[in-house]
Amino acid sequence: MVPCCPRALLLPLLLLLACPASRASQNCLNKQQLLTAIRQLQQVLKGQETRFAEGFRSMKSQLAALHHSVARAGPDSPPVSCPALNAPPDGRKFGSKYLVDHEVHFTCNPGFRLVGPSSMVCLPNGTWRGEQPHCRDISECSSQPCQNGGTCVEGVNQYKCMCPPGRTGSRCQHLAQTDVNECELYRQEGRPRLCMHTCVNTPGSYRCACPSGYRTLADGKSCEDVDECVSPQLVCPRGTMCINTGGGFQCVSPECPEGSSNVSYVKTSPFQCERNPCPMDSRPCRHLPKTISFHYLSLPSNLKTPITLFRMATASAPGRPGPNSLRFGIVGGNSRGHFVMQRSDRQTGELILVQTLEGPQTLEVDVDMSEYLDRSFQANHVSKVTIFVSPYDF
Repeated sequence: MVPCCPRALLLPLLLLLACPASRASQNCLNKQQLLTAIRQLQQVLKGQETRFAEGFRSMKSQLAALHHSVARAGPDSPPVSCPALNAPPDGRKFGSKYLVDHEVHFTCNPGFRLVGPSSMVCLPNGTWRGEQPHCRDISECSSQPCQNGGTCVEGVNQYKCMCPPGRTGSRCQHLAQTDVNECELYRQEGRPRLCMHTCVNTPGSYRCACPSGYRTLADGKSCEDVDECVSPQLVCPRGTMCINTGGGFQCVSPECPEGSSNVSYVKTSPFQCERNPCPMDSRPCRHLPKTISFHYLSLPSNLKTPITLFRMATASAPGRPGPNSLRFGIVGGNSRGHFVMQRSDRQTGELILVQTLEGPQTLEVDVDMSEYLDRSFQANHVSKVTIFVSPYDF
């Protein structure tokens, strides 16, 4: 049988099989043979046409089944969205679409600055990337508005200028009228102190002012430190802890020492690390601190000395004999001879300030307590003490 050929090639093939009458040859087909060849080609075309029709019907059937399957499928899932966001107090929010990949932007009103990210993005899991920011007051005293030697004191959404003698006005811009300057009068030696911090002369009287970070008490003269760490607003970054200091605060993040091949520490509380058990044959490991604790103190300037600031003590575990000898010492820091470490009783050592400190400054001192049992070294413990000295003596 003649192989399957495209319809466009059939007619030229038949013309080749038939010979013109003028060129009759033994290689040309006679009439009967030519008719037979034509019938065979017709059968080939018919078979091809049948297979094409079957393929067309099969494709229509598959499309119909697919259409039926899609039509029966459940409704599309609702689009993922994130919770609604509010504008921060004293600020504005831009963007009201909370679908995946949409952004919301934040700015603060004049007089405030943005603390945190300026934009947040909705993630595919329905949560926002980043934490919502808040707006904080901009210090108005940073522009130095007080004139003629006046001292700027921050207030609630405002500032006050404490003017030097002879000056008055909201910015100390005016010369004061002649009156008795109580502040100057009582500043003389031997007279009582009018104010704990600063005395401000006013026409016919005076007033007391406290530095930034302090509030004036009901007596109008005394100053009390403001504890920023109890503020409802988060003042320290996540992962750090707030330590209140005189007139301010510090954000701290105590970290355990990095381990080595056979020594490692684990944090057992926010302010203490403990050494993991040492290998039996590791003598250097056993001489490293068994515990490391972190302590933070806030002191005023010009504190009278000597004064005890910190104590270390040991206690025996139930059922185990405790050390019968302790040794205390200063093993590190930048104290520069301001402190001594001495024993106060059989199980307690004291860190004593022996030199007057003036702030603002930060001192660090590492104190060590070593335990001995029958003159045999057992363990030692290190306390890392950080001291924040205020610039004021109250």
